[in-house]
Amino acid sequence: MGICISIASSEIHDQAEDQHHFHENVLYLTETVPSIGTHTRGSLYSKQGTKGLNQDAAILYQEYGIEGGAFCGVFDGHGKNGHIVSNMVRNRLPSLLVSQKYGVAKLEPTPESDNGRRPSKDLVKWKQACISAFKVMDKEIKLQHNLDCSTSGTTAVVVVRQGEYLVIANLGDSRAVLGTLTEKGIKAVQLTTDLKPGLPTEAERIRNCKGRVLALKEEPHIHRVWLPHEDSPGLAMSRAFGDFLLKDHGLIAVPDVFYHRLSPNDHFIVLATDGVWDVLNNDQVASIVMETESEQAAARTVVEAATASWKRKFPSSKVDDCTVVCLFLQDKQHPSSLATET
Repeated sequence: MGICISIASSEIHDQAEDQHHFHENVLYLTETVPSIGTHTRGSLYSKQGTKGLNQDAAILYQEYGIEGGAFCGVFDGHGKNGHIVSNMVRNRLPSLLVSQKYGVAKLEPTPESDNGRRPSKDLVKWKQACISAFKVMDKEIKLQHNLDCSTSGTTAVVVVRQGEYLVIANLGDSRAVLGTLTEKGIKAVQLTTDLKPGLPTEAERIRNCKGRVLALKEEPHIHRVWLPHEDSPGLAMSRAFGDFLLKDHGLIAVPDVFYHRLSPNDHFIVLATDGVWDVLNNDQVASIVMETESEQAAARTVVEAATASWKRKFPSSKVDDCTVVCLFLQDKQHPSSLATET
């Protein structure tokens, strides 16, 4: 992979003045200095809510793995040290995933299918690498002896683009959505499932490990994970990095991993933390991105729309941190053609 070169896009410079610690929350990387005529095929933006420190983190890594490849991810920290964990995962996971990918033994394609096709050996390796990298990442967090992560952790949703395929890995309740063009306009296709304790399969696993899944009376729509005999910690997700107090009671750091074969109608991917999805639905977000004049402004536009929606829908509630990464798959000015890849 070589040496990573960090390049702050003009969008990051423009936003730094109004976003405290902006550079600590978002990171744009490229494997090589972009040549003349090339530009960032995406944007990322994070805005602190009114609950305190911004615990979100995000990354957009261009030319990842192969020429034309990309790695993007959002990470929503929680607990006392959630901001440290989310940044740690954001900074470490891209290189860890590559090292695990190249360390995976040669595997034969599995019976899984993707639009009627069996995945290539390379895709199977990426899937195995995601599972292995997430496992190692969780162990590395646990080994931070000066960092208490008993009730602190982070979600992670990651999309890796390699040629005409996407590999999607999800842990927790952040979300990835694909914007694809149809005859009726842009359509949002949710690529991930929000992994929350209320899902029957997630609740079954937690209860089989003696964990409890219960909602508080004042918020009956939010299921939480509790210790067997204590009313704590009440985690509102079923998978996460960290949160080691619950790791023996059904909480896991094993991601759901999927493939998606890109079509000429697939225009962009949006990754966002739940602060966005709590107030905007998939179609609203896809429409905002599609209607934004420039790719560089897309992430910020979604975040600002989410923040305004928070204030409008929940005027007496504290606004959650909102973080978005947009990765564009085609030139916005030429929607019928795929982005150039060599």
